[in-house]
Amino acid sequence: MPISVETARPAVVEAVVDEGAAIINDVSGLADPGLASAVARSGAALIVMHNGGQLRGRPRHPVYEDIVEEVTRTWTVLTGRAMDDGVARERIIVDGGLDFGKTTFHSLELVRRLGEQVEFGFPVLVASSRKDVVGETLDLPVEERLEGSLCLAALSAYLGAAVVRVHDVRASARVVRMAEAVARLRSPGSPVRGLWD
Repeated sequence: MPISVETARPAVVEAVVDEGAAIINDVSGLADPGLASAVARSGAALIVMHNGGQLRGRPRHPVYEDIVEEVTRTWTVLTGRAMDDGVARERIIVDGGLDFGKTTFHSLELVRRLGEQVEFGFPVLVASSRKDVVGETLDLPVEERLEGSLCLAALSAYLGAAVVRVHDVRASARVVRMAEAVARLRSPGSPVRGLWD
């Protein structure tokens, strides 16, 4: 299984790839100018994320004219920088950054309009599991966000996400596979109903 490590530090990239990591998840927006070059040298894949200028904590009144346009505009900059620094296009994944510098309304809009983000042309990762977008929508604490997280994982898969980040792996894999079957991205595992002689 490919292992992903979240880091924004070139030295960490080198160390973790030497130990077998295959994906570097950068939530900083390539804040360190040497990060993409380090990823390129390592041969790992790179996830770049729209963070809205906020890495930790709760945002204070973020305002976007159009959140999807803002996200794809940022992706254009980040993917361009990464490729300029040597990361192969096919090794780049983009993430809209649910909850990062966003209200729950922004995050819901990103999921609702995921198809537009898929059209950007890079594989899209959606990391919604147990996040505030689930908690605030359903008014639930972190430990009770399973169903909302599964819903967003299924919707994301159906709408074209290439990757979903999850906590509850078995349940999430099952809902994603079901969504993929409905979207004709996967064949049923053992379809016999009404098909026997």
